[in-house]
Amino acid sequence: MTAETRYGEWVAVRTGEPAHVAELVLDRPKAMNAVSTELARSLAEACAALAADRDVRVVVLSSSHERAFCVGADLKERNALTDAELARQRPLARAAYTGVLELPQPTVAAVHGFALGGGFELALACDLIVADPTAVVGLPEVSVGVIPGGGGTQLLPRRVGAARAAELIFSARRVEAAEARELGLVDLPAAEGADRTEALELAGRIAAHSPVGLRAAKRALRTGWGMDLRAGLEVEDAAWRSVAFSGDRAEGVAAFNEKRKPDWPGE
Repeated sequence: MTAETRYGEWVAVRTGEPAHVAELVLDRPKAMNAVSTELARSLAEACAALAADRDVRVVVLSSSHERAFCVGADLKERNALTDAELARQRPLARAAYTGVLELPQPTVAAVHGFALGGGFELALACDLIVADPTAVVGLPEVSVGVIPGGGGTQLLPRRVGAARAAELIFSARRVEAAEARELGLVDLPAAEGADRTEALELAGRIAAHSPVGLRAAKRALRTGWGMDLRAGLEVEDAAWRSVAFSGDRAEGVAAFNEKRKPDWPGE
């Protein structure tokens, strides 16, 4: 049975199916999930709650809108803000993007339709991006006089390299699903309309594994980004040590030898 918790008017968290998976839903359909001050605040609150929930092993970031994942910042709201108000809004916006980025659980974005600007940055903050053929992604911020401010200038080069990221950011062009897959802007294809289903199924398969192991593996992957090999191996060793003497490791080895499914203690 699925349970839903609302964070403000425009963000929902659904749990229950698959087991140990939480679906973090952008639910502002009248504005194609444009990131307003209120939506940003709610998203940050939802991420803080998910990060603290030891029963959640995987998070899927999805959209309730049929034609968009998220179109980015709410430019109608921005147009009405004074410089002082925009400066005060900035920490709230950053908290939303870093909230997704810093979730300790593996995260999967389910993308269809427009994922532009801050919307694409939310997807880039996830570990994996599942996209259907309607997906259109891009970071068009320079076309309206700003730059990607939700992590795009740092996350995109890590996916596609510095030169390709520069081309995409400087040109502000939109990239359709087929090219996005070819360039590595998205990871896994889905049939049209099936991005959410595919993302949840993938999350369910991931969630069957050790929650301690999953968090440690993500920590090693994320922390080791950009380090030289020697430093990265030290990060990996620290993550390994955090799992090697855990209850999950003991249960995993026992279950393997007893030819049964593990019952993870999660510690």
